Amino acid sequence: MTTQIHPSQSTDKPDLRIVPLGRLVEHEFNDAQRTWPLAQRLKAEGLLKNPPIAASLAEEEGEDDPSTGSGRDPSTGSGRDARLVVLDGANRVTALNSLGYLHILVQVVRYEQPFVTLTTWHHVVTGMDQEQFSADLNALEGLEFQPLDLLHARAGLSRREFLAYIIRADGHVFAARTEAPRRNVHEQNRLLNAMVDTYKDRGKLFRATTDNLDEAGHLYPDLTGLVIFPNYDPAEVLALARDGELLPTGLTRHLIQGRALRTNYPLSELSSSDTLEAKNARLQAWLKQKLASKEIRFYGEATYLFDE
Repeated sequence: MTTQIHPSQSTDKPDLRIVPLGRLVEHEFNDAQRTWPLAQRLKAEGLLKNPPIAASLAEEEGEDDPSTGSGRDPSTGSGRDARLVVLDGANRVTALNSLGYLHILVQVVRYEQPFVTLTTWHHVVTGMDQEQFSADLNALEGLEFQPLDLLHARAGLSRREFLAYIIRADGHVFAARTEAPRRNVHEQNRLLNAMVDTYKDRGKLFRATTDNLDEAGHLYPDLTGLVIFPNYDPAEVLALARDGELLPTGLTRHLIQGRALRTNYPLSELSSSDTLEAKNARLQAWLKQKLASKEIRFYGEATYLFDE
């Protein structure tokens, strides 16, 4: 019997690959408020600090998963062109696409515990009138918003009885319920996107992990409200991505064990006219040099980053 080693105890190096941008499948909309400034920063710095995180869609599409060793390695440009779903880094992918890049550096991971843990971000909405915020939500077809107390909103969301719930800055709580019962994940996702579309471009959108109104109000004085989403399963994320449907921006939160950070990989390596095989050969040589010179260090504990 084999014993699975937790990533925090592994000495394996991260699976870094240069792949065509066209092979990447996004699972959520990018944040338009962040993409343009990011594109300008990438252009000015000429470096990709942190590679996006991606997982293979091969098994879900009935193909061999190249990450398990079957078939030829797609990072070389040969073999099956298995698609990769972007778990984290939609804004970086969109920014590089807008700058005309054809290739991108990604870290490929196994989309399962303990390697990846899927949780949920909630939305902090600021800069909107509260009554207009509610009126826009109430005008949506296919959804009804039921006033109730916070405890029942939390309980109903945990049972997936509600699509989401909203806490306005004045303390009023409303649960979003679909008018037609037992909608499938695709129908629910379309309604969820319609709901987020009512506020994502009219105010400012921030991410949070809590529904604590006092805490949010202290951090965001111009608070309009909180939008609280349910937890998702990786199978739901993959199914939507496979079928070309995107979750709303800033909803899924993927906790990655062994995430590669501060790679600071030159964008000139991605934009060169060399073949994909040559680019990946140089990437592997670069990685070996980093290992040999002890420039790669693994931190098993949670960290705070102050230069994002």
